[in-house]
Amino acid sequence: MIELLNSKHKRADFDCGKDLLNNYLKTQASQDVKRKLAACFILAEPKSNLIQGFYTLSNYSIPLHHFPEYIQKKLPPSYTSIPISLVGRLAIDNKFQGKGLGKILLIDALKRCLEASIVMGSFAVVVDPIDSEASIFYEQFGFISLPDSSKMFIAMKTIKELFK
Repeated sequence: MIELLNSKHKRADFDCGKDLLNNYLKTQASQDVKRKLAACFILAEPKSNLIQGFYTLSNYSIPLHHFPEYIQKKLPPSYTSIPISLVGRLAIDNKFQGKGLGKILLIDALKRCLEASIVMGSFAVVVDPIDSEASIFYEQFGFISLPDSSKMFIAMKTIKELFK
């Protein structure tokens, strides 16, 4: 079950192989949640509360000129920044990698973003892959690189089509 981060989740042993993500979960995630800077969703083993993986969601905006030109032409020029949903971090513990859990977490994140977009404007979901391996992962799901940026996006319209 995927649920919001809480005190029962065992963060100390989490290791995805990326110090930046490990340290975020262990030292910063709960503060970000308290400050309403991000929502942190956890996939944990039910009995042990051992964290298998996590992702974060936040509201965000991207300057219109960062989108590809064909997207810019479809959006009103009066919007200098476009509201989006940000999957800020997504990681799977080394012990659980290769079992499709990253896909499960990403699909859950995309569904939550799509549901939120019904009541609050969000044109797309944006990710900022930590490395080329992460970029390849997101490409498999239809994410497109933002020009002149390491960020990638998938339009909410595309996500809606995926879940029909």
